[in-house]
Amino acid sequence: MVTIESIKHITHDVLQIATEKPAHFNFKPGQATEISINKTGWKAEKRPFTFTSPPENDFLEFTIKIYPKHKSVTNKLLDLKAGDELILHEIFGEIAYKGEGVFIAGGAGVTPFICILKYLQSKNELGNNKLIFANNTKADIILDQEFRDMLGDNFINILTHDIVEGYEHGLINEEFLKSHISDLDKNIYLCGPPAMMEAVEKQLTEILGDNKSIIKEAF
Repeated sequence: MVTIESIKHITHDVLQIATEKPAHFNFKPGQATEISINKTGWKAEKRPFTFTSPPENDFLEFTIKIYPKHKSVTNKLLDLKAGDELILHEIFGEIAYKGEGVFIAGGAGVTPFICILKYLQSKNELGNNKLIFANNTKADIILDQEFRDMLGDNFINILTHDIVEGYEHGLINEEFLKSHISDLDKNIYLCGPPAMMEAVEKQLTEILGDNKSIIKEAF
């Protein structure tokens, strides 16, 4: 069980929650845990959320998309405040950093990459890693300025609904991928909604010839 230290909106529908960190609590960048709320009727309602703070931090952070229309854990989080408690469960996650490459995220699927990239930044090992981030609108982009400061020109946004100067528009397709992945030998990290992941993986397989270098996490 951990106590919430701070909770705030970072976009119109994304919360950033910081909690205390239990002693000897360990996880790898990109991993997640199931969380429930320590309130009557909610303790057994577990949902998976990714750690978005590097493991060496003395606090835990979660970046969570909320769905106010759903009567679920994410909606209940809107009622919480500093001092309330969350219950942490098993740690899991398939995505792990295997070397420099291209990260491709859709919406809240960026959360494991937040932790990985923050961790690399803390070690001065960001190198030439690139993040391609797909969202519906500019307002949906999580940590827009932070990623810009971190990655510079290696932060590429594509918006499906908005047409905004400086942002690419449309869906991630083969032409888009070819224009932004110059080195086909690099690792490809993929996380997003199932339909997006399936489409992008199919296109990447066409480009790469196989999917051995695609490291993915179901979202």
